[in-house]
Amino acid sequence: MSTAQRRLDIDEVGDVTVAKFVDKKILDETNIQIIGNQLFGLVDEDGRTKIVLDFTNVEYLSSAALGKLITMDKKVKKVKGKLRLCCIRPEIYEVFAITKLNKLFDIRDTQESALEGI
Repeated sequence: MSTAQRRLDIDEVGDVTVAKFVDKKILDETNIQIIGNQLFGLVDEDGRTKIVLDFTNVEYLSSAALGKLITMDKKVKKVKGKLRLCCIRPEIYEVFAITKLNKLFDIRDTQESALEGI
């Protein structure tokens, strides 16, 4: 995969995969497609079941991106895995709250707390 295509920074912390979004704004349809494929690949191809998504860099998220996150959640649940989100800015968290997605996702303030007991 070329670096131009890489939209996630992947780290391994023990048996947990930490995926950090590279982009500040996740808006562009093509980008969202790539992000979705990379996220789904973690589960479908790599068989990872414990995943933390780190939003530290993200300043803006489109609703299409939220759709990918919902699909990701379903995939992880299907393999009886765990998905946690962390480091979401207040203005982005608001979108999760309005759409009630804060109830669907396990959202933590910091990466450390997201890694606890996963």
